[in-house]
Amino acid sequence: MLTRPPGPTASAPRSGRLAAAARAIRGLKGLARTGTAFAAGAFGALAMPPVSFWPALALSFPVLVLLLDGCAGIGAPADASPPRGPRQRLRALRQRLGPAAATGWGFGFGYFLASLWWIGAAFLVDAEAFGLLMPFAVLAMPAGLAVFTALGAMLAALVWSATPLRLFGFAAGLTVAEWLRGHVLTGFPWNSFGYAFADTLVLMQSAALVGLWGLTFFALLLLASPVLLLEGRRGRLGCAAAALVLAGAAAWGWARLEANPTRFVDGVNLRLMQPNLPQDRKFAYDHGREILADYLALSTRPSATHPQGLEGVTVLIWPESAFPFIYEREPWAQEAIAAALPPNVTLVTGAVRYGAPPDGQMSPFFNAIRVIAADGAVRMSTDKVHLVPFGEYLPFQNTLESIGIEQLTRVRGGFSSAPGLRMLSVPGLPPVAPLVCYEAVFPHAVLPPSASGERPGLLLNLTNDAWFGRTPGPYQHFVQARLRAVEEGLPMVRVANTGISAVIDPLGRTLARTRLGEEAILDFRLPVVAQTPPMVATSAHTVLVTLLIIAFGLALTPLYPMFTR
Repeated sequence: MLTRPPGPTASAPRSGRLAAAARAIRGLKGLARTGTAFAAGAFGALAMPPVSFWPALALSFPVLVLLLDGCAGIGAPADASPPRGPRQRLRALRQRLGPAAATGWGFGFGYFLASLWWIGAAFLVDAEAFGLLMPFAVLAMPAGLAVFTALGAMLAALVWSATPLRLFGFAAGLTVAEWLRGHVLTGFPWNSFGYAFADTLVLMQSAALVGLWGLTFFALLLLASPVLLLEGRRGRLGCAAAALVLAGAAAWGWARLEANPTRFVDGVNLRLMQPNLPQDRKFAYDHGREILADYLALSTRPSATHPQGLEGVTVLIWPESAFPFIYEREPWAQEAIAAALPPNVTLVTGAVRYGAPPDGQMSPFFNAIRVIAADGAVRMSTDKVHLVPFGEYLPFQNTLESIGIEQLTRVRGGFSSAPGLRMLSVPGLPPVAPLVCYEAVFPHAVLPPSASGERPGLLLNLTNDAWFGRTPGPYQHFVQARLRAVEEGLPMVRVANTGISAVIDPLGRTLARTRLGEEAILDFRLPVVAQTPPMVATSAHTVLVTLLIIAFGLALTPLYPMFTR
């Protein structure tokens, strides 16, 4: 299917260290190729928080492109005869798909292993029960996620050519794979390549135009472009164009920030409470009274903003799963909260709720956000929709429990999930879009449906990152939640047991925040919503599909003559 027209091998310089290195990378085979892809992927993980060095992908993506060149025969010896006739071309196409898949898998395995190794910390919270599973989880999860990267490399290989336009196929194929990773089996879009731009304030503004999946597409396309420097004048022009697009995105982001200063909602005074409670103590029922006493003592502590403690505060917010007990079953807890809260203060907290399971589910336990009035009574609750596999539930729950396997929370029967997101009504606040823990990492899936079309006034994310200790995990979680604010044009209030609690404005500015591993209270006001971002108004999937159609069309352009001969 692929002839060798004048392209990288014909126009690229034949001398120089870079050209020699490119020829060597293209010429790799088998395990050497997969191992090099693994190393490139692991290096690319430096683009993710807490390092957030996005230029790392501008080195690792070009290596992946060169390896896929080798899979497609670009850079093969001059005496290699190109395939002739439709059957030979199809056979050559099939022969490149296997090596492309292995290369993509190697890159993905290195990338996910280097950026997700911290998940092993969760298995050490209760090391006696789960410690032996840690090595398996740390290796198995990246290996499984890398299957999507393998699929993306195969899609790219289908439209690969010996021209600079192959980068459009590269970006489109891997973007499709990343989208699938974010949706298949409930989805896990953690550390999608677009997050490389999400910790740079001016670049993350582009999420208001194209969302995470658009950022992922442009990260792949633009950060792979340095490979074109090896391909003569035409390649250098392509690389310069990519640099101009990136500079233009940064300039537009700067202008957007300058034109939209942060404004605040009148009469709303928030107090965020981050207790920094160790995970092995957080779920211990015997410590329930002590834990609640600590929460109340910290919550009523004087601060520079409120020297009389809670006087002047309108909404007090606690993190996910604050209590190691069912709140309604402990009258003493209701009495303690009622005694501590002034009359005009509402408490919003994460807490396990007990109730009738939905149809098709068996567990009566829900991971919920609860609104508690000053008299200690629960006024409203919303339940978590996206549960964490093996953390909050097990696939084939009854079967696995019968052989002694438990989820990390060790709740018998796991948790049940709500059928959908629901707006939360909190006295003194505009309508709230509640998000429990990693629900905030799902792009374009954080707003409850509204028959009237009413938009919420804020995103509220309650989480517990103590599972992962002082690792990259909490930093990555924070950046991903922060990007949701930009995508939706809504402020984000985030409260963590430990991790990073913060108030973020609708353009992603972090206005106030705590540090990882810190016991703290944070007093701040609520930012006003921004104008509805263009991406929300047009639909994220419309933007993504349009980008993919254009990219695949451009990637196929050099191949049209091969189909017509």
